[in-house]
Amino acid sequence: MKTLQKFMEHTIQDLYSAENQILEALPQLMEHAQNDQLRQAFQLHQQQTEKQVERLEQIAQQMGIDPDGETCLAMQGIIEEAQDLLAQLEDGQVADAAIIGAAQKVEHYEIAAYGTARTLAQQAGQDQIADLLEQTLSEEKETDEKLTTIATSQVNQKAAQS
Repeated sequence: MKTLQKFMEHTIQDLYSAENQILEALPQLMEHAQNDQLRQAFQLHQQQTEKQVERLEQIAQQMGIDPDGETCLAMQGIIEEAQDLLAQLEDGQVADAAIIGAAQKVEHYEIAAYGTARTLAQQAGQDQIADLLEQTLSEEKETDEKLTTIATSQVNQKAAQS
């Protein structure tokens, strides 16, 4: 990649791949989650993720690129690791703690990636795109905070007692 624009295009396509992989993985996490608040958080995040995919499609259209163009290998690895972990655990409080940990790895990757994309858009003077990316970045941070709250107020304490 020789230009900032090409790097930004790659980043948007990578995020698009990541979000679509997450949409495929969320139902499995919801199925395994025992905690009602955790399941509800995943349901809300699934709706947010669908809107985030639409935003990325809008951004790609504004940039004149196809959003499909990359496979996010990082997200693929994070999801595979989560699936391997779930296969080893029995459903219950410890599994809920592990699910939250896996979900937070996803969120932390997204926070880093959206932060990078937003900054690239700002640097390129693409303020409308930067605003769309900032909106998603804020949602990802909120989801991470919600998962932390669920973990520290309920799930981890119950997992420690089991």
